[in-house]
Amino acid sequence: MKRWQYIVLLGILVLAGVYVYLHRQELGLVSSVTTGADDGVPADMSATAAHPAHIVWQQVDRTPEGFKVEMPTDVKDIQIPAYNEQGGADQVNMIYSNADAETTFSVAWADDPPVMRVSRRSPQLTLDTARDDALLRTQTSLMSESKNEIQTFPAREFAARNVGGGVMNSRLIYAGTRLYMLIAAFPSASARRDQDVARFFNSFTILNK
Repeated sequence: MKRWQYIVLLGILVLAGVYVYLHRQELGLVSSVTTGADDGVPADMSATAAHPAHIVWQQVDRTPEGFKVEMPTDVKDIQIPAYNEQGGADQVNMIYSNADAETTFSVAWADDPPVMRVSRRSPQLTLDTARDDALLRTQTSLMSESKNEIQTFPAREFAARNVGGGVMNSRLIYAGTRLYMLIAAFPSASARRDQDVARFFNSFTILNK
């Protein structure tokens, strides 16, 4: 079993498991098994993009799922089974699109996910736990964090970096019985633009409160 698969199977917090699955290569989880590199830098990060991707934005209307958002074109849907605290499997919904080969924007959501249940459905504890588990399971270090509200819902934004120089911006939203996680992942800080992250985050609208 590959290392990224092992991490997903161990994941109690479903959204962190989804991130690991989707970004396993840029996080170095695959290369650490297959390359045998011992220089501390994942092979997948050695050819880091120096410039931001050219993004063609589109409106993504997911009214049946309760939200709208702007993302790069060619949005894909996936469902990933993530194991919960009882050893069963919860289905996590995700849409994602790649601005280029190494830049990804994604939205994941789940109703009453394990992280809510183990946090006794406390909004702030849920957001704290989801953030910590995401950092742990993606092997990234916290760079910055802010607490706020999105459409009156408790929210958390944080930025993180991995050892290979990859960066991600994440927004967690505790919306009633649903938890959303927005992620913008870049192969390097030089490939990231503030305006792209802001456009993605600010375009996200929850339709049914």
